[in-house]
Amino acid sequence: MNNSFDLNSVIRPHILTLAPYSSARDEYTGHSGVFLDANENPYGSVTVEDYNRYPDPYQAEIKAKLSPIKNIDTKRIFLGNGSDEPIDLLIRATCTPEKDHVIILPPTYGMYEVSASIHNVQIDKVSLTADYQIDVNAVLRAITPDTKIIWVCTPNNPTGNVMQDEAIVTLLNNFNGLVVVDEAYVDFTDSVSWISRLDEFPNLVVLQTFSKAWGLAGIRAGMCFASADLIKILNKIKSPYNISLPAQRALLEGLGAVEKKDEMVKEILKERASLRTMLENLSLVNKVFPSDANFLLVHFDDARAVMAYLIDEAIIVRDRSKVHLCEGCLRITVGTEQENEVLIESLKKYQQNSVIA
Repeated sequence: MNNSFDLNSVIRPHILTLAPYSSARDEYTGHSGVFLDANENPYGSVTVEDYNRYPDPYQAEIKAKLSPIKNIDTKRIFLGNGSDEPIDLLIRATCTPEKDHVIILPPTYGMYEVSASIHNVQIDKVSLTADYQIDVNAVLRAITPDTKIIWVCTPNNPTGNVMQDEAIVTLLNNFNGLVVVDEAYVDFTDSVSWISRLDEFPNLVVLQTFSKAWGLAGIRAGMCFASADLIKILNKIKSPYNISLPAQRALLEGLGAVEKKDEMVKEILKERASLRTMLENLSLVNKVFPSDANFLLVHFDDARAVMAYLIDEAIIVRDRSKVHLCEGCLRITVGTEQENEVLIESLKKYQQNSVIA
């Protein structure tokens, strides 16, 4: 356990003393009464839905429903507009522009770098190893007195693999800043979530999302789990009503359908195995990388030509051929059985045309 970690030394000093905006729903949290406090439209909304009232700024009902599912106290849950909001808030809370540093481990999710760049925060890149694992010694060497966050994506995007537990533990024990473990794809792996180790490591932050396994990408909702003190900081600096009323209602409905989520995950895992086999049987495919996510990273001789061909066929995959350590690769999301078959048939046709040419 990292006993030397002090959250107050990581948070920007002015944030610690910041007086947050107090919304109307901070001052009265009841659900009934004559509401004349928030300058809302008393006659309703222009739609058939009752969207004229502001939503709960802290999403208490959702957190109460999420808490037993994730086995964590509601005080340690932050809900954001996608995972991108807590990514941004964590940087804003800890990093002074033009002074502080964050460490990212490419290839990885691009928003860590984008958010840091927006805030003019120094980005130190430490490449993953050739087998897409953390180069622990290189990361430890990259830490400076001004390093505030290390970003770890596991299962990693775009490579799909899980990072070794012992590597993350070493970082947590030897770094007095935040280690943020982004588990957007955790539902597709057998690995135990790092949420279960939050009590063990006070500098651990875990991100998850409703966009993947839950099938709620369109409502933009993400989860952040951390110490109660850090969650208080995030609540202090977030926008007052950061999750809309329609999104909150969709989340409440979704959290009541855990079995459906689990069934969809089971189907995706089945299709992932099938798609891997079909891809590996194509001669134009050099390698299909192991995956614990809902996508496969696939290496081709000429990935960009394959990408262009698939676009002409109205099949859209992600070109990762210019990404560090992913040269020659396309990232392919696991689709339905029918979608995967359409993809494979198109690749077979491309393969035949290439042979003829």
